[in-house]
Amino acid sequence: MGQKVNPIGLRLGIVKTWESKWYSDKKYAEYILEDFELRRFIKKKLKHAGISKIEIERSSKRIRLRIHAARPGIIIGKKGSEIELLKKEIEKKISREVLIDIKEVRKTETDAQLVAENVAQQLEKRVAFRRAMKRGIASAMRFGAEGIKIICAGRLGGAEMARTEVYKEGRIPLHTLRADIDYGIVTARTTYGAIGIKVFIFKGEILKDEKTASGRK
Repeated sequence: MGQKVNPIGLRLGIVKTWESKWYSDKKYAEYILEDFELRRFIKKKLKHAGISKIEIERSSKRIRLRIHAARPGIIIGKKGSEIELLKKEIEKKISREVLIDIKEVRKTETDAQLVAENVAQQLEKRVAFRRAMKRGIASAMRFGAEGIKIICAGRLGGAEMARTEVYKEGRIPLHTLRADIDYGIVTARTTYGAIGIKVFIFKGEILKDEKTASGRK
């Protein structure tokens, strides 16, 4: 089970919370599609900003987007010009008022999504997959991760037959629900075909008292 279930989905309501925070009876499907398209649009537009995740909160007339990025300066732009353009584009797209908050990801080496994207970029630049994976593992462990696992699957190194390679270091307790496991998934589009990359980073255990203290409910 630990290998098949999304480790964030498994922990929702226990040590993790939802990235989309809203409730709707009648417009449920419409809002899910809108969330998906918003995330895809922002990720594509701000490809070089190193976006880790986008949280969406809805009220009846407005949407609040919280963008977690490694390079917030790219999103904000000179005197906030870029963020205003982005806001106008999104408002035009969804015909609703939009509020955008930018949060900086301080330790990019221990953010699973950013590690996966970094490995994908290296594979697209024809860096040897073993080197890219080992580099990602070494930097995550150096910056305080308790364990990391990287899985690459596809025509690795341009091989005729697709295969899966797994590299890991430290502990990754996928079945422990109190374990804070960050998960990222990316597809690298290489000349040989698509290579799937999954990253699991174990950041320690969240105990009940810590959970309330950090404001996670």
